[in-house]
Amino acid sequence: MVSYKVQVTFDAKEDLKRYSDYLRLEKRSPIAAKNIVTDFKNTISQLKLVADSLQIPESEELQKRRLKRINFLKHDYFLLYRIDGYVVTVTNMFHSLEDYENKLR
Repeated sequence: MVSYKVQVTFDAKEDLKRYSDYLRLEKRSPIAAKNIVTDFKNTISQLKLVADSLQIPESEELQKRRLKRINFLKHDYFLLYRIDGYVVTVTNMFHSLEDYENKLR
């Protein structure tokens, strides 16, 4: 089984910070914020093992950018990532209800 090295871009880290800050400060739920960070880390660990096995997205925009998607294990968020050899680069994080394709443009 191949294990990928996962890199997380500054943008993806900022996305995580924005969501966790929202939950902690706006929703006043430090536990929810902590749980999102934990789920992020767990999803990254899973990505190391399954990055190439996830299906190619139907979205033409994602295909054009060579991006794939992995859903969080326990929450309604997902990561976009690119595979280059044995390196996976996580580029963004989104909530599942967001219009993420327009935000990528």
